[in-house]
Amino acid sequence: MGLGMTEILIRGAAVVVTMDAARREIAGGDVLIRGGVIAAVGQGLQTTGRVVEAAGCVVTPGLVNTHHHLYQTLTRAVPGGQDALLFGWLKTLYPIWGRFGPEEMFVSAQIGLAELALSGCTLTSDHLYLYPNGARLDDTIAAAAEVGLRFHPTRGAMSIGESAGGLPPDSLVEREAAILEDCLRVVDAFHDPDEGAMVRVGLAPCSPFSVSRDLMREAALLARDKGVMLHTHLAENDEDIAYSLAQFGCRPGQYAEDLGWTGADVWHAHCVKLDGAEMDLFARSGTGVAHCPCSNCRLGSGIAPVRQMRDRGVKVALGVDGSASNDAGNLLAEARQAMLLQRVANGADAMSVREALEIATRGGAQVLGRPDCGSLEPGKRADLAIWDLRGIEAAGAWDPVAALLLCGPTRVRDLFVEGRLVVQGGQITTIDLPLVIERQNRLAARLAGL
Repeated sequence: MGLGMTEILIRGAAVVVTMDAARREIAGGDVLIRGGVIAAVGQGLQTTGRVVEAAGCVVTPGLVNTHHHLYQTLTRAVPGGQDALLFGWLKTLYPIWGRFGPEEMFVSAQIGLAELALSGCTLTSDHLYLYPNGARLDDTIAAAAEVGLRFHPTRGAMSIGESAGGLPPDSLVEREAAILEDCLRVVDAFHDPDEGAMVRVGLAPCSPFSVSRDLMREAALLARDKGVMLHTHLAENDEDIAYSLAQFGCRPGQYAEDLGWTGADVWHAHCVKLDGAEMDLFARSGTGVAHCPCSNCRLGSGIAPVRQMRDRGVKVALGVDGSASNDAGNLLAEARQAMLLQRVANGADAMSVREALEIATRGGAQVLGRPDCGSLEPGKRADLAIWDLRGIEAAGAWDPVAALLLCGPTRVRDLFVEGRLVVQGGQITTIDLPLVIERQNRLAARLAGL
């Protein structure tokens, strides 16, 4: 048996949460991994390979993060941005981000990815829409390769600066021809369409208030020509809706539809302010939504109508959003927040723990177009999280699966991505994290002028 086919048996978990079609939960469950794939799920499985004991643990599919701005981990808790609405917050941060370069992009991505991994995340997208001082999407892809997460970077863009009525400063916007050229470059260089892909590239013009309708249209044509996905921010708050009505004479859903931005290959971040007709449009067209509850709370954007979206058949996933608006990157905490917000808006029975967990796993894989991920079943990729419930957070918990969202732990014990250990015993195995944290803090202090 070659090295690539080494077996790992995760044995004797308190519960294995499969998230398969029947949503089976297996008490005293085992998971057998062969190479990067799940070979079997059940009880009493055998192996001649390596055994990982999981007594007292819950095993779940790896969590999936569908909206993030990894570069923002360098600008957490920035004074001036702490108490602002979306547009004011952006105006505070744009000039700071304008001082980034390749090193800032790389290090901040490493920190953001490691933080996600520790919260049980195995697959994450990223939305990078500014490229100051020679920074490129390549910087974040290199960081993900080192940390070892499955990565869906998106080539974002801003093309309308302040002088043309947009929000970003002119120094941070790019020419649209150059944007499309670089989109083509990164897709050709990095996108892997195959099953089990570790990197898939999407195209993601930033938002209706920072790019032209032409760029939105061109990006959609290019993405479909290359067979890659599309992503943007949509209907995030009241300012966003007002801008759309004033500038385009229509609501965001109509704007998206007119420009070719609906379909199974499209997912939109936030969608806090979608109305019934827009939800029906998304359901009908298979358009996905990345729900970012903590960021929506922090920026006062509102509560996204997730209950209504799901009831109407919209595909919903979770996003931690950027670390300048959350300001944490803990995906399990995000699942808890999603559940709590639906309850505070719609009543205590509006969303169960298991539904929130499903949105965080299976839901995310579905939105990102990854049927090979998101559940623990034979033939799926070996992306899984092991949560140790023997600590104080879950002491006295009757239902170990519910405990994950109701009390804890919020940090994973072990994390496998493509059958490789990225977190072991609560520690990142792939990079020297203390060293990267030190580097990150040094860069942040430099940006703050300290």
